[in-house]
Amino acid sequence: MGQERIREISARIKDVKVAVYGDFCLDVYWVLDPRGSEVSLETGLQARAVGKHYYSLGGASNVVANLAALEPAAIQVIGVIGDDIFGRELTRQFNELGVDTTCLVVQKEDFDTVAFGKPYLEGNEQPRMDFGFFNKRTEATDRAILDGIRNALKTADSLIANQQVPGSITNESFIDGANALFGEFSDKVVLLDSRHFGHKFKNIYRKTNDFEAAHLNNVDAKLDDVLTFADVKKYAGNLYKQFDKPVFLTRGARGIVTIDSDGVHEVPGIQLLKKLDIVGAGDTVTSALALCLGAGVGPAEAAEFANCAAAVTVQKLFQTGTASAAEILEIGKDPDYIYRSELASDIRSARYYEDTEIEVCCESISLAQIKHAVFDHDGTISTLRQGWEEIMVPMMVKAILGDDYETADETLYHKARNRVLDYIDKSTGIQTIVQMEALVEMVKEFGIVRADKILDKLGYKEIYNNALMELVNRRIEKFKNGELDINDYTIKGSLEFLETLKKRGIKLYLASGTDRHDVIAEAEALGYAGLFDGGIHGSVGDVTKYSKKMVIEKIMADNKLQGPDLVVFGDGPVEIRECRKRDGIAVGIASDEIRRHGLSAEKRTRLIKAGAHVIVPDLSQHETLIELLFGST
Repeated sequence: MGQERIREISARIKDVKVAVYGDFCLDVYWVLDPRGSEVSLETGLQARAVGKHYYSLGGASNVVANLAALEPAAIQVIGVIGDDIFGRELTRQFNELGVDTTCLVVQKEDFDTVAFGKPYLEGNEQPRMDFGFFNKRTEATDRAILDGIRNALKTADSLIANQQVPGSITNESFIDGANALFGEFSDKVVLLDSRHFGHKFKNIYRKTNDFEAAHLNNVDAKLDDVLTFADVKKYAGNLYKQFDKPVFLTRGARGIVTIDSDGVHEVPGIQLLKKLDIVGAGDTVTSALALCLGAGVGPAEAAEFANCAAAVTVQKLFQTGTASAAEILEIGKDPDYIYRSELASDIRSARYYEDTEIEVCCESISLAQIKHAVFDHDGTISTLRQGWEEIMVPMMVKAILGDDYETADETLYHKARNRVLDYIDKSTGIQTIVQMEALVEMVKEFGIVRADKILDKLGYKEIYNNALMELVNRRIEKFKNGELDINDYTIKGSLEFLETLKKRGIKLYLASGTDRHDVIAEAEALGYAGLFDGGIHGSVGDVTKYSKKMVIEKIMADNKLQGPDLVVFGDGPVEIRECRKRDGIAVGIASDEIRRHGLSAEKRTRLIKAGAHVIVPDLSQHETLIELLFGST
């Protein structure tokens, strides 16, 4: 989905009138002061002191907050709250958002506003205290709510039915009444998102997740079960057949599957490098879907828009975030999609070209059009920098923990290390200076190092680069002294493959995330710099002036290339993604850098997720790879 289309949809949403029926809740945060309060004279117990308290919209209320962020023409809420302080705070926040609360019933007896009390002590959440879990809605309340739903179906463009709290619907007659209304107004968009009563509602558009869909199909799926695309497609298909209305099935990091009258549509998840908080992402999807559908946007496009919206909110930490049109537009500018997650995580599904080790990850490849080839350097051709991760990981962990590095308890140490490992796995191939920018943010995120002790990106890069270059220079010295030869520092078959491409008249480019002067020096030292008649490109210390994306875009623009005119070879997800976005042919080099040949399962996984069309364990079978890519030897 392009930016222009996102703008168009966002503009159309501003004319939408939307209503929400649901479990309106309040999230209550009490930040406790570790100094405590006084000891109670009456009980002798130590009292706890609240240093700060604040309240945010939760449950269906968070759906409303997400709707408000996209600025539709009108939002109406239909439901029930208690006659209590939490209900009054919830109403106050709705009024601040400009929400119509005319149909928000206040039930004075047997009903408390649902609220989730969350005490925090020194950053750690304590046992939660829940309010309103033993409510009993009266028949009068239900009648008033059904009247509100009828009015909404007459006046609104779409209605969300959002049920999240166990036992929140206490009278079966209410569901019968709602179903009668949904049948009467069967041409209206009614989007159901229900955790506990999804099997009882009829004539609805359905938004659910993969495990809820399994349960609705009478499959006893556990949270640690692996549900394949084939599984969820079957579950969604069965749900679609119930009412012949669209089904949206969310799969977390794997995106959204949609089924409508046009068939099955898959929107891949989006790769995000920051620390994530998935709480509330489902509410974001629900609200974005309802607004798109109310604006007349088709289900498949609505799912794409909602996917981008969710990618915004999961990056907002320590809050139940919302996504504005501007934020969705920014995400949609250049999303990094996650491709073929199941194939990536299960090598048993691999398909190989003839009787080789060359894995084909797509249905077909455009043949005999390649005129230009871009190569990553480290891990794709050269192994001079093999082991860079073993240098970067402890360097980053030390930066995060600062003076506490030696004394940090095991939990904190592994928390920092796992955060670093996750980031490096996702960012391999990106410029070092960008990785160091991310390190600065991670140091701030953990909050262990004093602000005046935190280095900038250049300071951290210098520490890392000095350690790495000490290793690289030792290896180059061994090569120059004749102790080791070219085969000890290159991926098997890589130089022969370069020579073969050169003879075919393919213009070759080298593009690295390493500093340009170091890339040139290392390629010259190993003797193959002259093969790259398209130039050797590397970081210049300014992300606005160099990136692999810029190199690929310039090659395509300067040479007026179509996608299949270009092939990109790399062992990092960055170059593979940038190639895939431009419809080029992406070949992942998933090589074990220590042996310099053979498959690295970890690299295979990340390269397939990045969008590789082909995976090779090395370039020893380069003649067959030429046959695959060009249709001839």
